[in-house]
Amino acid sequence: MWSRFVAPPLFCFFSLVLFGCHSAKEPPENTAAPKVDGDKITIAADSPQKSALAIEVAQPVKKSVIRVTGRLAWYEDATVRIFASVAGRVDKICAQIGQKAAVDDTLATIASPDFGQAQADASRALADVKLSERTLIRLRDLFAHGAAAQKDVEAAEDDFSAKRSENERAQARLRLYGATAGSVDGLYSLKSPVGGTVVDMTINPGQEVRPDQMLANAPNLFAPLFIVSDPKRLAVQLDVTELEVGSLKVGQPLHVRSRAFPDKVFNGRLELISDSLDPQTRMVKVRGIVDNSEGLLKAEMYVSVEVEDGGSRAGDQSAPVEIPVNAVFSKDNQHFVFIEKSPGEYQRRAVEVGKEHDGRMSIADGLTAGERIVSEGCLLLQSMTEAAKE
Repeated sequence: MWSRFVAPPLFCFFSLVLFGCHSAKEPPENTAAPKVDGDKITIAADSPQKSALAIEVAQPVKKSVIRVTGRLAWYEDATVRIFASVAGRVDKICAQIGQKAAVDDTLATIASPDFGQAQADASRALADVKLSERTLIRLRDLFAHGAAAQKDVEAAEDDFSAKRSENERAQARLRLYGATAGSVDGLYSLKSPVGGTVVDMTINPGQEVRPDQMLANAPNLFAPLFIVSDPKRLAVQLDVTELEVGSLKVGQPLHVRSRAFPDKVFNGRLELISDSLDPQTRMVKVRGIVDNSEGLLKAEMYVSVEVEDGGSRAGDQSAPVEIPVNAVFSKDNQHFVFIEKSPGEYQRRAVEVGKEHDGRMSIADGLTAGERIVSEGCLLLQSMTEAAKE
């Protein structure tokens, strides 16, 4: 009687054990295999391959800054160094340092025998041509009334042509000095060919000057009489190393700081990069232009300059981006990445790579900022693509 009551519980226990063992041995549901369509791969959400992939967003290339020391100078495109065009003695100085000068303003007058001779030649040539013209008119009138010979008229015509040519030569010479025929006073006006500010001068009353002064091989003689420039723009001269010059491009923004104004930043741009290195310093000469509209900076100041290297602007779809180095693989001398088009959907794309630094690779073409790329497991996806072709 006891065994009947005991048997049912034992039967239930062994039945549960057998049922549990049977359930553990049942295989899981079938997982869909990855689908490959050309360069496109689709992986199911519960696929074990998907867990081997890591996704990262392509970021714009971060800007780095190159810091160098520079020297300010007059901006050559807005600066003129003025020398005397004649030999003579300084009679009067009409401008001083800091004074504004318009085009053709007289800076100084020079008493010059050479200039006086040019004035006299121009006046005489003008008088000669007028006399020759009156003579020619009179002979033509006489010839018309039979009172003059043809040869006299022809000789008058030749003389008038010669006198006219001589007058043109004399007037042209005078115009080179910035003058026209008039009084013969021998006072040459040294004028400013551009508008700006007189920023320097090396001239004194009574000083002797000559036109070949600029050719003398002596610093004290080579100094120009006046320097006129527009100080609202200054040039900044930089010396950069060979390693830094590869990151520089014409047009890059400059940020200039001076110890005289430690809390102020002056903006500028890179304008010229030398094609060679200085053989003595082994540095590359670089020139920029700085906005000095407030007139605070002075020529020959030493300044610190920051040059923005690379980087991309917001909204610039053509700007370079950077991604992890592991996200890029190569095949047949071409570089590729996998883009996540949607969850579980990946597209292979060819890209043009740039510089590599600190485990990051810049992409010059083929990617835009914000795209999701496969940073880990790209070779797994590539192997799936190759297996599907076999």
